[in-house]
Amino acid sequence: MSSDTTKVLGMPRPRGPEDAHRLAIEPIDTSFSFKNKAYAALKNVIVSMDIYRSRADIRLDERQLAQDFGISRTPVREAMAQLEREGFVRSVPRRGVYVVRKTKKEVIELITAWAALESMAARLITEKSASDSEIASLRQMFATFEDGQLRAHLDEYSEVNIEFHQSIIRMSGNGVLIDLAENLFTHMRMIRRKTIVEKDRADKSIRDHMNIIEALEAHDTARAETLVRDHALGLADHVAKYADYLD
Repeated sequence: MSSDTTKVLGMPRPRGPEDAHRLAIEPIDTSFSFKNKAYAALKNVIVSMDIYRSRADIRLDERQLAQDFGISRTPVREAMAQLEREGFVRSVPRRGVYVVRKTKKEVIELITAWAALESMAARLITEKSASDSEIASLRQMFATFEDGQLRAHLDEYSEVNIEFHQSIIRMSGNGVLIDLAENLFTHMRMIRRKTIVEKDRADKSIRDHMNIIEALEAHDTARAETLVRDHALGLADHVAKYADYLD
């Protein structure tokens, strides 16, 4: 990583176009663990960033972050250590801590693992882990879409898309599966936000989602499981073919 393509998050500087990547930090509430609060705040900001739209490295400045949070550097350092264990940041000796961008291979592996978890969730849903009313609630997410046509901005649909897949996982009712999927999908949501605007994927995504809902409503286990798995693996194929920005 070259110094001329590095953005430093938390470092004071003049305002400019690159400030879209500036961490929006508020003082931390002292009623909860400083480390947990710092961890949650940093993770939320990292996940919300469009890290795949720019090739510039994004560095976290520990000292400035501590000042922004209004706490000492120790809980910030602990929070970043936890984020590193979870694969969101990496520490480079004598250089600092940087936000991680997954490689194409790593993203495809994440999606493949997600396909296995979500397809099992679909199976569990059809085997009565979710009520008919819960399954029907999935349709309400698409209230802004009519006759398969997109009636919302892509940014809005991207969030609906993410919530749809998280809901399927939650509706499985399997605590272990839910825990396994949580961190995995946090990584995936960043790449989903980027890919949903590519190659008419939003239109195809809507059609796939409606077919999945119909299979879940019919409690057609084999079809629901297959549709969910193929939908996820379709994203993996798309990344393999078109996501050259991950190389």
